[in-house]
Order: sequence, then structure tokens, then C-alpha cells
Amino acid sequence: MFMNDVVQAARNDMIEAGYQQLESPEDVEDVFNKPGTSVVLVNSVCGCAGGIARPSAAYMKNFEIKADNYLTVFAGQDKEATEKARSFFKGYAPSSPSFALLKDGEIKMMLERHEIEGHEPIEVVQKLEQGFETYFK
Repeated sequence: MFMNDVVQAARNDMIEAGYQQLESPEDVEDVFNKPGTSVVLVNSVCGCAGGIARPSAAYMKNFEIKADNYLTVFAGQDKEATEKARSFFKGYAPSSPSFALLKDGEIKMMLERHEIEGHEPIEVVQKLEQGFETYFK
């Protein structure tokens, strides 16, 4: 029961931040195969997700440059959706939490766990802002 509460709290963080949850491979395909820009948080229940990645993701909704889609898949929970999302992240090993920036379904930038864990949220935000400026402007 405790783990369900933790997972639901992590999901709620992203819903409140305005991110669309992708819970099936079909959900992933529907969004990733459309033209446009997407930021994808591969969510998890670890401390660096809760203390760094999710707050950084929430902040990015307010950044001056906007993505067309703000998305999240939940590693360890929505396994098939996460696997499908990762199939678009060619050249990158599975990592959670992590961020992917996609343009027209093509990976443009990946911010992996080792670039999140042990860093301050502002450092993660700055890297994401650079990615938005480079790929979404």
C-alpha cells in the first residue's frame, strides 16, 4: 500500500505540473509520431526524481520557450509505455529519471540520470533551458 501511495504522489506531481501521462505504447506512438516538440520526463520514485527531476519539469512549463507537448512515462510502473518511449531515444541507455527533448519524434537531447542525480535543480533547469533554446526556438 505504501508504494502505491508513493507512486500516486509522483504521478500527481506531474499531473499538477501539466504533464500528460503516457501509460501505454499506443499513447506514446500517438504523440511521438506527430509533428512538433516534446519534453519527456521518464519519471521514477527515487529521491532524485522527487527532489530534482519533477521540480525541474514543473519549472519548464513556465519557461518562455514552450514545447508543444509536456509528457511523462513512469519507469517501473508503465513498463510497456516506457519501453516504447525509450525506443525513440536511440543511442541512449535506459535511465530514470531522465529527460528527452524530441522534435518531430526525433531525439535531439537527452539528460540522463547521472546529469540529474547529485545536481541542484537549477543546474538541471539550466541544461533544459539550453536544450529548449537550441531545439525548440
